Amino acid sequence: MQVHRNIQELPAFRNAIVTIGTFDGVHLGHRSIIGQLKAVAEAVNGETVIITFHPHPRRIVGKEAQSVQLLTSLPEKISLLREAGIDHLVVVPFTQDFASQAPEDYVETFLVKRFTPHTLIIGYDHRFGRNRGGDFQLLEQYAASGLFSLVEIPAKLLETATISSTRIRTALLEGDIRLATSLLGHPYFFEGIVVKGNQLGRTIGFPTANLQLTDNEKLIPANGVYAVTVERIDPSTGLKTQLKGMMNIGVRPTVDGLNRTIEVNILDFNEDIYGEYLQITFHQWLRAEQKFDGLPALQAQLAHDRDNARLALRHL
Repeated sequence: MQVHRNIQELPAFRNAIVTIGTFDGVHLGHRSIIGQLKAVAEAVNGETVIITFHPHPRRIVGKEAQSVQLLTSLPEKISLLREAGIDHLVVVPFTQDFASQAPEDYVETFLVKRFTPHTLIIGYDHRFGRNRGGDFQLLEQYAASGLFSLVEIPAKLLETATISSTRIRTALLEGDIRLATSLLGHPYFFEGIVVKGNQLGRTIGFPTANLQLTDNEKLIPANGVYAVTVERIDPSTGLKTQLKGMMNIGVRPTVDGLNRTIEVNILDFNEDIYGEYLQITFHQWLRAEQKFDGLPALQAQLAHDRDNARLALRHL
């Protein structure tokens, strides 16, 4: 898959079959749309082109800019779309100027001039341009003039995709990893850099890597303890290693109960990895966060959590 970030320097696409969207999560609902895109491209010997925007449009024009919680960062989305077999991903910088252009300019100088689409596959509810004034009916007028073919994504498919996104977010915020995984079609994951914590874990036999997420818009699942896998990229060799672990998200009420932290205890591992990037993949919810009557009780529970994490990850 080729990734294009400069819309002034796009290649001449071959029979471009184009769709537009945020594709946050690249979940099963999105993959049905991608399947439609690929089927049309194959029928006309064309190339699949997805247009997405960065930052998320709601950050620029929405009323809830500070509450945007993404299922995928841009690098994660790129990786998932590459796995899905898309030919071209065009990442368009979403700005106030871009959002403010007349709907006709959006079609003529952006879509047609930059992409020369053979076919545009789009939802009936797609809105674009100044005050979201452009709609499917306007696209139909341009299609009728022969500029491109227009295919409507079935309303049921769009509704399924939208509902899935909402259900995935709700599931993660409730710690329902099983449901989130089934709707995504892949386990939820995020990336972070290892930073220094208070190093209490190592004093009680459970050293943890404290993580600072690489994208502050990334959705963080509910507080609690999870069975996870940890992908480490060796900084000297570039080799990837998959390790097993248990992750705690929360305020650590037994210790201080003040600041929310994300920390992972990597099983059978004892190396200094400060400053390294880790990818954490969620496999199972183990328990809710709770306050214990002192460190010995916490240690006993952590040993039990470790056993449960090993059991949950035994098939990996």
